[in-house]
Amino acid sequence: MTEARDAAATVPPEVAGAVAATAGGEHDDLRRLLDVLAAVHGRGDVDAARATLRLLAGTPRLLTRLDEYVRHNPWRPPYRSPVVDELAGALTRPRVGPVAVAVAAGHPDGRVRERAVRVLLSRPLPELTPFLVLRTADWVRPVRAAARAGLALLLADEPATHLVPAVAAGALIAGRQRGDFAVAQVTTALQGAPARLRAEAARHASAAQRRVLFDLDLAYGRLRLADLLAAVDDRDVRVRARAAEAAAREAVWTGRLPALHRLAGNRHAEVRAVGLTGLLRLGRHAEVAGHIDDRHQLVRAIAREAARRDGVDARAAYRTAVAGVAPTVGALAGLAEVGTDADAPLLRPLLGHPDPRLRGAAVRALARLDAVPVALVVPLLRDPVAGVVREAATALRPISGALPPELPWELLADERVALRRAGYRLLGTRPWALRLRAALLLVGDPEPRLAERARADLTGFARATVNRYGWAPPELTGPQRAELLRLTAVAEPALGVRVAGLLTDWLRAG
Repeated sequence: MTEARDAAATVPPEVAGAVAATAGGEHDDLRRLLDVLAAVHGRGDVDAARATLRLLAGTPRLLTRLDEYVRHNPWRPPYRSPVVDELAGALTRPRVGPVAVAVAAGHPDGRVRERAVRVLLSRPLPELTPFLVLRTADWVRPVRAAARAGLALLLADEPATHLVPAVAAGALIAGRQRGDFAVAQVTTALQGAPARLRAEAARHASAAQRRVLFDLDLAYGRLRLADLLAAVDDRDVRVRARAAEAAAREAVWTGRLPALHRLAGNRHAEVRAVGLTGLLRLGRHAEVAGHIDDRHQLVRAIAREAARRDGVDARAAYRTAVAGVAPTVGALAGLAEVGTDADAPLLRPLLGHPDPRLRGAAVRALARLDAVPVALVVPLLRDPVAGVVREAATALRPISGALPPELPWELLADERVALRRAGYRLLGTRPWALRLRAALLLVGDPEPRLAERARADLTGFARATVNRYGWAPPELTGPQRAELLRLTAVAEPALGVRVAGLLTDWLRAG
Protein backbone atom coordinates (compact mmCIF):
# COMPACT_ATOMS: atom_id res chain seq x y z
CA MET A 1 0.00 0.00 0.00
CA THR A 2 2.84 2.41 0.82
CA GLU A 3 4.49 1.68 -2.52
CA ALA A 4 1.24 2.39 -4.35
CA ARG A 5 0.81 5.71 -2.55
CA ASP A 6 4.39 6.71 -3.35
CA ALA A 7 3.85 5.84 -7.01
CA ALA A 8 0.66 7.86 -7.16
CA ALA A 9 2.34 10.82 -5.46
CA THR A 10 4.91 11.14 -8.27
CA VAL A 11 2.26 11.58 -10.98
CA PRO A 12 2.52 15.18 -12.24
CA PRO A 13 -0.72 17.10 -11.56
CA GLU A 14 -1.09 18.09 -15.20
CA VAL A 15 -1.01 14.41 -16.18
CA ALA A 16 -3.75 13.48 -13.72
CA GLY A 17 -5.88 16.36 -15.02
CA ALA A 18 -5.32 15.40 -18.66
CA VAL A 19 -6.17 11.77 -17.99
CA ALA A 20 -9.37 12.75 -16.17
CA ALA A 21 -10.36 15.09 -19.01
CA THR A 22 -9.81 12.38 -21.64
CA ALA A 23 -12.39 9.98 -20.22
CA GLY A 24 -14.58 10.42 -23.29
CA GLY A 25 -11.76 9.91 -25.77
CA GLU A 26 -12.45 13.08 -27.77
CA HIS A 27 -9.89 14.03 -30.42
CA ASP A 28 -8.84 17.36 -28.84
CA ASP A 29 -8.58 15.81 -25.37
CA LEU A 30 -6.31 13.06 -26.70
CA ARG A 31 -4.14 15.66 -28.45
CA ARG A 32 -3.77 17.60 -25.20
CA LEU A 33 -2.92 14.39 -23.34
CA LEU A 34 -0.23 13.69 -25.92
CA ASP A 35 1.21 17.17 -25.38
CA VAL A 36 1.31 16.56 -21.62
CA LEU A 37 3.10 13.24 -22.18
CA ALA A 38 5.68 15.02 -24.34
CA ALA A 39 6.25 17.53 -21.53
CA VAL A 40 6.80 14.71 -19.03
CA HIS A 41 9.30 13.11 -21.40
CA GLY A 42 11.09 16.43 -21.88
CA ARG A 43 11.75 16.83 -18.17
CA GLY A 44 13.72 13.59 -18.11
CA ASP A 45 12.28 12.51 -14.76
CA VAL A 46 12.11 8.70 -15.09
CA ASP A 47 10.10 8.24 -11.89
CA ALA A 48 7.45 10.72 -13.07
CA ALA A 49 7.41 9.06 -16.50
CA ARG A 50 6.89 5.60 -15.01
CA ALA A 51 4.18 6.91 -12.68
CA THR A 52 2.48 8.50 -15.68
CA LEU A 53 2.47 5.21 -17.56
CA ARG A 54 1.14 3.41 -14.48
CA LEU A 55 -1.73 5.88 -14.39
CA LEU A 56 -2.48 5.22 -18.05
CA ALA A 57 -2.32 1.46 -17.47
CA GLY A 58 -4.85 1.89 -14.66
CA THR A 59 -7.39 3.01 -17.27
CA PRO A 60 -6.81 0.40 -20.01
CA ARG A 61 -9.53 1.68 -22.34
CA LEU A 62 -7.91 5.10 -22.38
CA LEU A 63 -4.67 3.32 -23.19
CA THR A 64 -6.18 1.76 -26.30
CA ARG A 65 -7.82 5.03 -27.38
CA LEU A 66 -4.49 6.81 -27.09
CA ASP A 67 -2.81 4.03 -29.06
CA GLU A 68 -5.42 4.36 -31.82
CA TYR A 69 -5.05 8.15 -31.86
CA VAL A 70 -1.28 7.89 -32.28
CA ARG A 71 -1.55 5.13 -34.88
CA HIS A 72 -3.98 7.13 -37.03
CA ASN A 73 -2.00 10.36 -36.77
CA PRO A 74 -2.62 12.12 -40.11
CA TRP A 75 0.33 12.34 -42.48
CA ARG A 76 -0.07 16.02 -43.36
CA PRO A 77 -0.29 19.25 -41.34
CA PRO A 78 -2.13 21.06 -39.89
CA TYR A 79 -3.86 17.96 -38.48
CA ARG A 80 -0.70 15.93 -37.97
CA SER A 81 0.66 16.11 -34.44
CA PRO A 82 4.42 16.77 -34.45
CA VAL A 83 4.64 15.31 -30.94
CA VAL A 84 4.39 11.75 -32.25
CA ASP A 85 7.39 12.19 -34.55
CA GLU A 86 9.39 14.06 -31.90
CA LEU A 87 8.93 11.28 -29.37
CA ALA A 88 9.64 8.62 -31.99
CA GLY A 89 12.88 10.39 -32.85
CA ALA A 90 14.09 9.81 -29.31
CA LEU A 91 14.37 6.07 -30.06
CA THR A 92 17.78 6.67 -31.68
CA ARG A 93 19.28 8.09 -28.50
CA PRO A 94 21.37 5.93 -26.17
CA ARG A 95 18.98 6.48 -23.26
CA VAL A 96 15.36 6.92 -24.26
CA GLY A 97 12.60 7.61 -21.74
CA PRO A 98 9.72 5.19 -21.25
CA VAL A 99 7.08 7.72 -22.37
CA ALA A 100 8.78 8.08 -25.76
CA VAL A 101 8.91 4.29 -26.14
CA ALA A 102 5.22 3.96 -25.26
CA VAL A 103 4.10 6.59 -27.77
CA ALA A 104 6.45 5.38 -30.51
CA ALA A 105 5.05 1.85 -30.10
CA GLY A 106 1.85 3.14 -31.69
CA HIS A 107 3.49 5.18 -34.48
CA PRO A 108 1.79 5.01 -37.92
CA ASP A 109 5.04 3.72 -39.49
CA GLY A 110 5.48 -0.02 -38.87
CA ARG A 111 9.28 0.30 -38.93
CA VAL A 112 9.11 2.80 -36.06
CA ARG A 113 6.78 0.52 -34.12
CA GLU A 114 9.16 -2.41 -34.59
CA ARG A 115 12.11 -0.30 -33.39
CA ALA A 116 10.09 0.80 -30.35
CA VAL A 117 9.28 -2.83 -29.50
CA ARG A 118 12.95 -3.79 -29.67
CA VAL A 119 13.97 -0.83 -27.50
CA LEU A 120 11.24 -1.76 -25.03
CA LEU A 121 12.50 -5.35 -24.83
CA SER A 122 16.10 -4.23 -24.33
CA ARG A 123 15.07 -2.48 -21.10
CA PRO A 124 11.69 -3.97 -20.14
CA LEU A 125 9.61 -2.14 -17.55
CA PRO A 126 6.27 -3.32 -16.16
CA GLU A 127 4.78 0.07 -17.08
CA LEU A 128 5.54 -0.65 -20.75
CA THR A 129 4.15 -4.18 -20.75
CA PRO A 130 0.61 -3.11 -21.77
CA PHE A 131 2.05 -1.35 -24.84
CA LEU A 132 3.94 -4.53 -25.72
CA VAL A 133 0.73 -6.57 -25.41
CA LEU A 134 -1.06 -4.22 -27.82
CA ARG A 135 1.67 -4.77 -30.41
CA THR A 136 1.24 -8.56 -30.27
CA ALA A 137 -1.94 -7.99 -32.30
CA ASP A 138 -0.26 -5.55 -34.72
CA TRP A 139 -1.20 -5.93 -38.40
CA VAL A 140 2.47 -5.75 -39.51
CA ARG A 141 4.11 -9.17 -39.18
CA PRO A 142 7.64 -8.08 -38.08
CA VAL A 143 6.15 -5.88 -35.35
CA ARG A 144 3.83 -8.64 -34.26
CA ALA A 145 6.54 -11.30 -34.27
CA ALA A 146 8.96 -9.22 -32.19
CA ALA A 147 6.27 -8.32 -29.65
CA ARG A 148 5.02 -11.89 -29.33
CA ALA A 149 8.47 -13.34 -28.80
CA GLY A 150 9.25 -10.68 -26.21
CA LEU A 151 5.99 -11.15 -24.32
CA ALA A 152 6.44 -14.92 -24.15
CA LEU A 153 9.94 -14.53 -22.69
CA LEU A 154 8.94 -11.85 -20.19
CA LEU A 155 6.00 -13.87 -18.89
CA ALA A 156 8.16 -17.00 -18.64
CA ASP A 157 11.20 -15.35 -17.02
CA GLU A 158 9.69 -12.54 -14.93
CA PRO A 159 6.00 -13.26 -14.30
CA ALA A 160 6.03 -11.45 -10.96
CA THR A 161 6.97 -8.23 -12.77
CA HIS A 162 5.03 -8.41 -16.00
CA LEU A 163 2.03 -10.69 -15.50
CA VAL A 164 -0.35 -8.29 -13.75
CA PRO A 165 0.05 -5.43 -16.27
CA ALA A 166 -0.19 -7.91 -19.14
CA VAL A 167 -3.50 -9.32 -17.92
CA ALA A 168 -5.46 -6.06 -18.13
CA ALA A 169 -4.16 -5.25 -21.62
CA GLY A 170 -4.74 -8.83 -22.75
CA ALA A 171 -8.38 -8.59 -21.74
CA LEU A 172 -8.77 -5.54 -23.99
CA ILE A 173 -7.48 -7.21 -27.14
CA ALA A 174 -9.22 -10.54 -26.51
CA GLY A 175 -11.80 -9.81 -29.18
CA ARG A 176 -9.41 -8.35 -31.73
CA GLN A 177 -8.16 -10.03 -34.83
CA ARG A 178 -4.77 -11.61 -34.01
CA GLY A 179 -5.41 -11.03 -30.30
CA ASP A 180 -5.57 -14.73 -29.43
CA PHE A 181 -1.81 -15.10 -28.96
CA ALA A 182 -1.54 -12.63 -26.10
CA VAL A 183 -4.66 -14.04 -24.45
CA ALA A 184 -3.27 -17.58 -24.62
CA GLN A 185 0.15 -16.52 -23.30
CA VAL A 186 -1.35 -14.59 -20.40
CA THR A 187 -3.75 -17.41 -19.54
CA THR A 188 -0.90 -19.95 -19.54
CA ALA A 189 1.22 -17.69 -17.36
CA LEU A 190 -1.69 -17.20 -14.97
CA GLN A 191 -2.15 -20.94 -14.62
CA GLY A 192 1.50 -21.51 -13.76
CA ALA A 193 1.90 -18.50 -11.45
CA PRO A 194 2.09 -18.80 -7.65
CA ALA A 195 -1.27 -18.64 -5.89
CA ARG A 196 -0.79 -15.10 -4.54
CA LEU A 197 0.27 -13.68 -7.91
CA ARG A 198 -2.49 -15.56 -9.70
CA ALA A 199 -5.10 -14.13 -7.33
CA GLU A 200 -3.79 -10.59 -7.85
CA ALA A 201 -3.64 -10.92 -11.63
CA ALA A 202 -7.02 -12.67 -11.92
CA ARG A 203 -8.74 -9.52 -10.68
CA HIS A 204 -7.81 -7.90 -14.01
CA ALA A 205 -8.47 -10.93 -16.21
CA SER A 206 -11.28 -11.16 -18.73
CA ALA A 207 -14.33 -13.29 -17.98
CA ALA A 208 -13.15 -15.97 -20.41
CA GLN A 209 -9.72 -16.17 -18.80
CA ARG A 210 -11.12 -16.38 -15.31
CA ARG A 211 -13.47 -19.15 -16.38
CA VAL A 212 -10.57 -21.16 -17.79
CA LEU A 213 -8.53 -20.62 -14.64
CA PHE A 214 -11.40 -21.63 -12.40
CA ASP A 215 -12.12 -24.80 -14.39
CA LEU A 216 -8.44 -25.77 -14.29
CA ASP A 217 -8.18 -25.14 -10.54
CA LEU A 218 -11.32 -27.22 -10.08
CA ALA A 219 -10.01 -30.05 -12.24
CA TYR A 220 -6.68 -30.15 -10.38
CA GLY A 221 -8.40 -30.14 -6.98
CA ARG A 222 -6.84 -26.87 -5.85
CA LEU A 223 -10.07 -25.46 -4.43
CA ARG A 224 -11.27 -26.32 -0.95
CA LEU A 225 -14.87 -25.91 0.15
CA ALA A 226 -14.04 -22.50 1.66
CA ASP A 227 -12.59 -21.38 -1.68
CA LEU A 228 -15.69 -22.56 -3.52
CA LEU A 229 -18.01 -20.78 -1.11
CA ALA A 230 -16.04 -17.57 -1.65
CA ALA A 231 -16.26 -18.00 -5.44
CA VAL A 232 -20.07 -18.11 -5.43
CA ASP A 233 -20.02 -14.32 -5.16
CA ASP A 234 -17.79 -13.91 -8.21
CA ARG A 235 -18.85 -11.22 -10.66
CA ASP A 236 -19.12 -13.76 -13.50
CA VAL A 237 -22.31 -15.82 -13.53
CA ARG A 238 -20.64 -18.93 -14.98
CA VAL A 239 -17.96 -18.98 -12.30
CA ARG A 240 -20.64 -18.51 -9.65
CA ALA A 241 -22.71 -21.39 -11.00
CA ARG A 242 -19.73 -23.76 -11.33
CA ALA A 243 -18.51 -22.90 -7.84
CA ALA A 244 -21.98 -23.41 -6.36
CA GLU A 245 -22.34 -26.81 -8.04
CA ALA A 246 -18.96 -27.98 -6.80
CA ALA A 247 -19.56 -26.64 -3.28
CA ALA A 248 -23.03 -28.22 -3.07
CA ARG A 249 -21.74 -31.54 -4.36
CA GLU A 250 -19.01 -31.68 -1.71
CA ALA A 251 -21.39 -30.50 1.01
CA VAL A 252 -23.94 -33.20 0.13
CA TRP A 253 -21.29 -35.91 0.08
CA THR A 254 -19.91 -34.85 3.46
CA GLY A 255 -23.21 -33.80 5.02
CA ARG A 256 -22.12 -30.20 5.70
CA LEU A 257 -25.47 -28.51 6.22
CA PRO A 258 -24.03 -25.05 7.11
CA ALA A 259 -22.44 -24.86 3.66
CA LEU A 260 -25.73 -25.71 1.97
CA HIS A 261 -27.59 -23.19 4.13
CA ARG A 262 -25.08 -20.56 3.09
CA LEU A 263 -25.64 -21.36 -0.57
CA ALA A 264 -29.42 -21.39 -0.11
CA GLY A 265 -29.28 -17.90 1.38
CA ASN A 266 -27.07 -16.39 -1.33
CA ARG A 267 -28.28 -13.28 -3.14
CA HIS A 268 -27.74 -14.87 -6.57
CA ALA A 269 -30.63 -17.02 -7.75
CA GLU A 270 -28.47 -19.58 -9.54
CA VAL A 271 -26.55 -20.16 -6.31
CA ARG A 272 -29.68 -20.40 -4.16
CA ALA A 273 -31.15 -22.95 -6.56
CA VAL A 274 -28.10 -25.19 -6.28
CA GLY A 275 -28.04 -24.92 -2.48
CA LEU A 276 -31.71 -25.79 -2.20
CA THR A 277 -31.28 -28.74 -4.53
CA GLY A 278 -28.54 -30.02 -2.24
CA LEU A 279 -30.81 -29.68 0.79
CA LEU A 280 -33.57 -31.45 -1.12
CA ARG A 281 -31.26 -34.39 -1.81
CA LEU A 282 -30.57 -34.66 1.90
CA GLY A 283 -34.30 -34.83 2.60
CA ARG A 284 -34.58 -31.38 4.20
CA HIS A 285 -37.98 -30.85 2.57
CA ALA A 286 -39.42 -28.41 5.10
CA GLU A 287 -36.38 -26.12 4.88
CA VAL A 288 -36.52 -26.02 1.10
CA ALA A 289 -40.29 -25.50 1.05
CA GLY A 290 -39.75 -22.38 3.13
CA HIS A 291 -38.46 -20.70 -0.04
CA ILE A 292 -41.74 -21.19 -1.88
CA ASP A 293 -42.22 -17.43 -2.26
CA ASP A 294 -38.68 -16.70 -3.45
CA ARG A 295 -38.38 -13.88 -5.95
CA HIS A 296 -36.85 -16.15 -8.61
CA GLN A 297 -38.90 -18.61 -10.67
CA LEU A 298 -36.42 -21.52 -10.61
CA VAL A 299 -36.04 -21.33 -6.84
CA ARG A 300 -39.83 -21.29 -6.41
CA ALA A 301 -40.12 -24.40 -8.59
CA ILE A 302 -37.58 -26.28 -6.46
CA ALA A 303 -39.37 -25.19 -3.29
CA ARG A 304 -42.73 -26.33 -4.67
CA GLU A 305 -41.29 -29.77 -5.37
CA ALA A 306 -40.05 -29.92 -1.77
CA ALA A 307 -43.51 -28.86 -0.57
CA ARG A 308 -45.12 -31.60 -2.68
CA ARG A 309 -42.80 -34.22 -1.16
CA ASP A 310 -43.66 -32.86 2.28
CA GLY A 311 -47.40 -33.08 1.61
CA VAL A 312 -47.94 -29.31 1.42
CA ASP A 313 -50.41 -27.80 -1.10
CA ALA A 314 -48.37 -25.07 -2.78
CA ARG A 315 -51.42 -23.36 -4.30
CA ALA A 316 -53.13 -23.14 -0.93
CA ALA A 317 -49.93 -21.77 0.60
CA TYR A 318 -49.74 -19.09 -2.06
CA ARG A 319 -53.39 -18.15 -1.55
CA THR A 320 -52.82 -17.76 2.17
CA ALA A 321 -49.73 -15.63 1.63
CA VAL A 322 -51.39 -13.37 -0.95
CA ALA A 323 -54.41 -12.82 1.26
CA GLY A 324 -52.26 -12.19 4.33
CA VAL A 325 -51.17 -8.91 5.83
CA ALA A 326 -47.68 -9.01 4.28
CA PRO A 327 -47.81 -10.58 0.81
CA THR A 328 -44.57 -10.86 -1.14
CA VAL A 329 -43.74 -10.45 -4.80
CA GLY A 330 -42.68 -14.09 -4.93
CA ALA A 331 -46.01 -15.25 -3.51
CA LEU A 332 -47.93 -13.33 -6.18
CA ALA A 333 -45.72 -14.73 -8.93
CA GLY A 334 -46.02 -18.25 -7.51
CA LEU A 335 -49.82 -18.06 -7.39
CA ALA A 336 -49.85 -16.98 -11.04
CA GLU A 337 -47.64 -19.98 -11.91
CA VAL A 338 -49.83 -22.64 -10.29
CA GLY A 339 -53.21 -20.91 -10.03
CA THR A 340 -56.10 -20.25 -12.38
CA ASP A 341 -58.30 -17.29 -13.24
CA ALA A 342 -60.35 -18.25 -10.18
CA ASP A 343 -57.52 -16.79 -8.10
CA ALA A 344 -57.83 -13.36 -9.73
CA PRO A 345 -60.09 -11.95 -6.96
CA LEU A 346 -57.21 -12.41 -4.49
CA LEU A 347 -54.87 -10.40 -6.70
CA ARG A 348 -57.11 -7.51 -7.73
CA PRO A 349 -57.04 -5.67 -4.38
CA LEU A 350 -53.25 -5.54 -4.57
CA LEU A 351 -53.43 -3.30 -7.66
CA GLY A 352 -53.88 -0.45 -5.20
CA HIS A 353 -51.25 -1.58 -2.67
CA PRO A 354 -48.94 1.19 -1.36
CA ASP A 355 -45.85 -0.83 -2.31
CA PRO A 356 -45.15 -0.30 -6.04
CA ARG A 357 -43.40 -3.67 -6.26
CA LEU A 358 -46.62 -5.41 -5.23
CA ARG A 359 -48.70 -3.28 -7.62
CA GLY A 360 -46.43 -4.28 -10.50
CA ALA A 361 -46.36 -7.92 -9.40
CA ALA A 362 -50.17 -7.99 -9.20
CA VAL A 363 -50.49 -6.68 -12.76
CA ARG A 364 -47.95 -9.23 -13.97
CA ALA A 365 -49.69 -12.09 -12.16
CA LEU A 366 -53.13 -11.15 -13.52
CA ALA A 367 -51.73 -10.96 -17.03
CA ARG A 368 -50.25 -14.43 -16.64
CA LEU A 369 -53.63 -15.74 -15.51
CA ASP A 370 -55.23 -14.03 -18.52
CA ALA A 371 -57.52 -12.15 -16.13
CA VAL A 372 -56.52 -8.50 -16.57
CA PRO A 373 -59.24 -6.17 -15.22
CA VAL A 374 -59.01 -3.37 -17.78
CA ALA A 375 -60.86 -0.80 -15.69
CA LEU A 376 -58.48 -1.32 -12.76
CA VAL A 377 -55.24 -1.54 -14.73
CA VAL A 378 -55.76 1.48 -17.03
CA PRO A 379 -55.25 3.98 -14.16
CA LEU A 380 -51.88 2.33 -13.47
CA LEU A 381 -50.68 3.63 -16.86
CA ARG A 382 -50.21 6.92 -14.99
CA ASP A 383 -48.72 5.38 -11.85
CA PRO A 384 -45.97 7.49 -10.24
CA VAL A 385 -43.53 4.54 -10.50
CA ALA A 386 -42.15 3.79 -13.97
CA GLY A 387 -41.95 0.04 -13.31
CA VAL A 388 -45.68 -0.15 -12.61
CA VAL A 389 -46.44 1.83 -15.77
CA ARG A 390 -44.34 -0.63 -17.77
CA GLU A 391 -46.15 -3.64 -16.32
CA ALA A 392 -49.55 -2.07 -16.99
CA ALA A 393 -48.67 -1.29 -20.62
CA THR A 394 -47.33 -4.82 -21.12
CA ALA A 395 -50.50 -6.37 -19.68
CA LEU A 396 -52.82 -4.15 -21.73
CA ARG A 397 -50.95 -4.38 -25.01
CA PRO A 398 -52.58 -7.66 -26.20
CA ILE A 399 -56.03 -6.14 -25.57
CA SER A 400 -55.23 -2.58 -26.61
CA GLY A 401 -58.21 -2.67 -28.99
CA ALA A 402 -60.50 -2.54 -25.94
CA LEU A 403 -58.93 0.70 -24.72
CA PRO A 404 -60.22 4.20 -25.53
CA PRO A 405 -58.70 5.14 -28.93
CA GLU A 406 -57.34 8.45 -27.65
CA LEU A 407 -55.56 6.96 -24.60
CA PRO A 408 -52.25 5.97 -26.30
CA TRP A 409 -51.97 9.43 -27.91
CA GLU A 410 -52.55 11.14 -24.57
CA LEU A 411 -49.77 9.05 -23.08
CA LEU A 412 -47.55 9.76 -26.08
CA ALA A 413 -47.88 13.50 -25.44
CA ASP A 414 -47.14 13.29 -21.71
CA GLU A 415 -44.03 14.89 -20.24
CA ARG A 416 -43.03 11.68 -18.43
CA VAL A 417 -40.82 9.34 -20.42
CA ALA A 418 -42.41 6.24 -18.89
CA LEU A 419 -45.85 7.30 -20.10
CA ARG A 420 -44.64 8.11 -23.61
CA ARG A 421 -42.99 4.71 -23.76
CA ALA A 422 -46.23 3.07 -22.56
CA GLY A 423 -48.24 4.89 -25.21
CA TYR A 424 -45.87 3.74 -27.92
CA ARG A 425 -46.06 0.17 -26.65
CA LEU A 426 -49.86 0.20 -26.72
CA LEU A 427 -49.84 1.44 -30.32
CA GLY A 428 -47.66 -1.48 -31.36
CA THR A 429 -50.71 -3.62 -32.15
CA ARG A 430 -52.66 -0.92 -33.97
CA PRO A 431 -52.89 -0.47 -37.78
CA TRP A 432 -49.65 0.41 -39.57
CA ALA A 433 -50.63 4.04 -40.22
CA LEU A 434 -51.03 4.71 -36.50
CA ARG A 435 -47.75 2.97 -35.67
CA LEU A 436 -45.97 4.99 -38.35
CA ARG A 437 -47.41 8.25 -37.04
CA ALA A 438 -46.39 7.41 -33.47
CA ALA A 439 -42.83 6.56 -34.50
CA LEU A 440 -42.51 9.77 -36.52
CA LEU A 441 -43.62 11.74 -33.46
CA LEU A 442 -41.11 10.02 -31.19
CA VAL A 443 -38.04 9.96 -33.44
CA GLY A 444 -37.11 13.41 -32.12
CA ASP A 445 -37.94 12.58 -28.50
CA PRO A 446 -35.59 14.11 -25.90
CA GLU A 447 -35.13 10.66 -24.33
CA PRO A 448 -32.32 9.11 -26.45
CA ARG A 449 -33.33 5.49 -26.00
CA LEU A 450 -36.95 6.13 -26.88
CA ALA A 451 -35.93 8.16 -29.93
CA GLU A 452 -33.53 5.40 -31.00
CA ARG A 453 -36.27 2.80 -30.71
CA ALA A 454 -38.58 4.85 -32.92
CA ARG A 455 -35.75 5.42 -35.41
CA ALA A 456 -35.04 1.68 -35.58
CA ASP A 457 -38.73 0.94 -36.18
CA LEU A 458 -38.92 3.53 -38.96
CA THR A 459 -35.75 2.21 -40.57
CA GLY A 460 -37.15 -1.32 -40.56
CA PHE A 461 -40.41 -0.04 -42.00
CA ALA A 462 -38.57 1.84 -44.77
CA ARG A 463 -36.59 -1.27 -45.67
CA ALA A 464 -39.80 -3.27 -45.84
CA THR A 465 -41.16 -0.87 -48.46
CA VAL A 466 -38.19 -1.82 -50.66
CA ASN A 467 -37.99 -5.54 -49.93
CA ARG A 468 -41.72 -6.13 -50.35
CA TYR A 469 -41.82 -5.10 -54.00
CA GLY A 470 -45.16 -3.73 -55.09
CA TRP A 471 -46.40 -3.33 -51.50
CA ALA A 472 -48.65 -0.32 -51.78
CA PRO A 473 -49.94 1.47 -48.69
CA PRO A 474 -53.58 0.82 -47.89
CA GLU A 475 -56.10 3.51 -48.58
CA LEU A 476 -55.38 6.72 -46.71
CA THR A 477 -57.52 9.78 -46.51
CA GLY A 478 -56.06 12.97 -47.87
CA PRO A 479 -55.49 14.49 -44.43
CA GLN A 480 -53.84 11.26 -43.17
CA ARG A 481 -51.44 11.14 -46.10
CA ALA A 482 -50.63 14.83 -45.79
CA GLU A 483 -49.90 14.52 -42.07
CA LEU A 484 -47.63 11.50 -42.52
CA LEU A 485 -45.70 13.26 -45.29
CA ARG A 486 -45.35 16.36 -43.11
CA LEU A 487 -44.13 14.34 -40.11
CA THR A 488 -41.65 12.50 -42.34
CA ALA A 489 -40.22 15.81 -43.58
CA VAL A 490 -39.89 17.08 -40.00
CA ALA A 491 -38.19 13.84 -38.92
CA GLU A 492 -35.69 13.80 -41.81
CA PRO A 493 -32.75 15.26 -39.78
CA ALA A 494 -33.13 12.45 -37.24
CA LEU A 495 -33.89 9.72 -39.79
CA GLY A 496 -31.41 10.55 -42.50
CA VAL A 497 -32.11 11.41 -46.13
CA ARG A 498 -32.31 7.82 -47.36
CA VAL A 499 -34.84 6.51 -44.82
CA ALA A 500 -36.97 9.66 -45.04
CA GLY A 501 -36.85 9.46 -48.84
CA LEU A 502 -38.00 5.84 -48.90
CA LEU A 503 -40.94 6.62 -46.63
CA THR A 504 -41.87 9.70 -48.62
CA ASP A 505 -41.77 7.88 -51.97
CA TRP A 506 -43.83 5.01 -50.57
CA LEU A 507 -46.48 7.29 -49.10
CA ARG A 508 -46.76 9.28 -52.31
CA ALA A 509 -46.99 6.11 -54.40
CA GLY A 510 -50.15 5.11 -52.63
